[in-house]
Amino acid sequence: MRNFIFLSTLLFSLMSFAQRSDFNHIDFKKADSIADYYKDASLRNLPVLTHNLTTSLETDVEKFRAIYTWISTNIANDYSSYVKISTKRKRFAKDRQAFLDWNTSITPKVFKSLLEDRKTACTGYAYLVKEMANLAGFNCDIIDGYGRTPTLLLKADSAPNHSWNNIKINEKWYLCDATWSAGQTMVINGTPLFQQDYFDGYFLADAELFAKNHFPIQKEGSQPIKKENLDAFIAGPVIYKEAFLAPIIPIAPVAMHNNIQKGASVTFTLQVPKEFIGNTQLLLNKGGSQKNGNPNIIKKEGKISLVQNFEKKGLYDVHISVEEQLIATYVIKVK
Repeated sequence: MRNFIFLSTLLFSLMSFAQRSDFNHIDFKKADSIADYYKDASLRNLPVLTHNLTTSLETDVEKFRAIYTWISTNIANDYSSYVKISTKRKRFAKDRQAFLDWNTSITPKVFKSLLEDRKTACTGYAYLVKEMANLAGFNCDIIDGYGRTPTLLLKADSAPNHSWNNIKINEKWYLCDATWSAGQTMVINGTPLFQQDYFDGYFLADAELFAKNHFPIQKEGSQPIKKENLDAFIAGPVIYKEAFLAPIIPIAPVAMHNNIQKGASVTFTLQVPKEFIGNTQLLLNKGGSQKNGNPNIIKKEGKISLVQNFEKKGLYDVHISVEEQLIATYVIKVK
C-alpha cells in the first residue's frame, strides 16, 4: 500500500514533465554534426562556444541538442572528484541546508577544473548544461538528489549522490542527465578509467522511467523528503540504461526483492511503446547457474507481462532482457 501511494504521488508529479516523443519528427543529425565540428573547442569563452553551437540551428530543441551532445562528448568524468564530493555529501547528509550551501560554494572550483582539465563529476556536468542552456536563452535548472545504477545501489542512510537538469523547451519541461550520457567509469585494479561513450537515452528522457533511478531532493523552502517515498525508491528494481532507448518501463513488481512460496508465480510487467516488437526473455540465475525462464507471455497494447512459475525453493536473480539487452533485475526468494 505504501509503495502504491508513493507511485501515485510520483506519477502525479511527473505529469509536469513532457516526453522526448514530442520531437520524433526532428532529425538531430545537423545538431550532432555541429557539436562534433566544435569538438575540443575552448571552454574559456562560453558565450562564444554556445553561439557557435546554436546559431545555425532553427529549432530550440536542436539548439539544446547541440549543447548537450557537445558537453557529453567533450567532458570526461572525474572519478576522484566524484569521491571527494560523495564524502562531503555524506558529511552533510542530515543537514540539508548545509549541503545546499556547500553545493553552491563549490561551483568556482568545479568550473576551474572544467577549464583546466576538461573533466568533472556530475555536479560539473549539470552546472555546464545549465550555464550554456541559459546563455542560449533557455530556462534550465540543476536538480540534486539520488541516482541508482546497477553498480551503485543505495541504502536507507545513503546521502544524495547525483545531479542532473531539467530544461524548458516550447513551454514544456524535460529531464536530462549529461553525466550518464557521457560514458562510464570502471575501476580496474584500484585505478579509475573513464570510457567516453555517448549514450542517447538520457537526453530528454521519459519522465516515468527517469524516476526509476533518479530521486530529487527538495530545494530550500519546500517540504522535506518523505522517508517512505525515498525508501520506496531505494527498494525498486535495478534498471539498466538500455531501458531508456525504447523506452521500456518496468512497472511490476514494484520492489526489487520479493518473497514467494514454492509453486507460486510472479508476473513481471513492462510498459512498452505501442509499436514495440522486441523479443523479451527472462534469465533466471540461481547460485551462479543461469538458464532461460519459460514464462507465459501476455501482450496487450502498451504492455508485456511475463508470468514465471517457481517450482524450486532458493534465491533467484531474475533478469529481464529485450533483444539480448538487460532491462531490469529483480530478486525472488522462494521459500
